[in-house]
Amino acid sequence: MSDTLIVYYSRKGENYWNGSIKNLAKGNTEIIAEMIADITGGDLFQVETVKEYPADYYECIDEAKKELQDGARPELKQYCDQLNRYKNLFICYPNWWGSMPMAMFTFLEHYDLTDKHIFPLCTNEGSGMGSSERDLKKICKGAIVEKGLSIHGAEAADSRGKVEAWIKKVL
Repeated sequence: MSDTLIVYYSRKGENYWNGSIKNLAKGNTEIIAEMIADITGGDLFQVETVKEYPADYYECIDEAKKELQDGARPELKQYCDQLNRYKNLFICYPNWWGSMPMAMFTFLEHYDLTDKHIFPLCTNEGSGMGSSERDLKKICKGAIVEKGLSIHGAEAADSRGKVEAWIKKVL
């Protein structure tokens, strides 16, 4: 049984990609989450909202911005019933308006994360980690939030070396 869980939120379909909109069959964050699972032998858990975001990229980011401004906590389809058995949590997400998607806040605030090791990974198109590491420290009370890794989304599929080096350093 693994002591590592990779929790991720990812968006496939229309995404911002190197300055234009591209239709992705698999989201950048999901690609990286699967890489981490392969490298660590950890389990995967996908965070999914009950209400789907608009397929149109620009409509989606407008809704995401409104959620951030409102401090919304979108309803999730499910939670990880066995989260308490994991010691290490890789929290993987795209940078939406300078932090994590609000669905990640919903997920993380559901649990007592005391003594868990949190490893943040953020995909983005140039905005880096934003305030997400600081936000994680606020909402994951009692957890040890490690230094995160920022991955340029358009380079996700070619980032295995960078991801492996980071995991060796933090785990």
